Amino acid sequence: MPNVTVKRIEEFDTPNGGGFCRARAGLGVTAFGLQVEQFPPNFEHFPEHDHTDDGQEEVYTLLSGTATLHVDGKKITLEPGVFARVAPNATRKITTGDEPCRLLAIGGTPGAAYVAPAFTEEGAALPG
Repeated sequence: MPNVTVKRIEEFDTPNGGGFCRARAGLGVTAFGLQVEQFPPNFEHFPEHDHTDDGQEEVYTLLSGTATLHVDGKKITLEPGVFARVAPNATRKITTGDEPCRLLAIGGTPGAAYVAPAFTEEGAALPG
């Protein structure tokens, strides 16, 4: 592994035309999850989910645009400069309004070594 890896978002492997960019795998990161997700205006198809089974907490921040983070019935406005940490057992979903967004998602499991989900590896199919 080189001492430094540098890539532009457009260089990351993406299985769905740029919506899910595999930043962690593309940079060779093994200590935590790291993905860039790009959503069009009025996007509501982000799967509602939690991480109760794997214990992973996530941090979301926007690189551009605006989005709404829905967590356990609460709505939180995300915009560049705002960071939101979501606990493993909290149900979450992200939607957009009239403008697209570029989201950075960072994940890890407190007190445990990070295990990357198979779908985050370069060339793997997305679930479902």
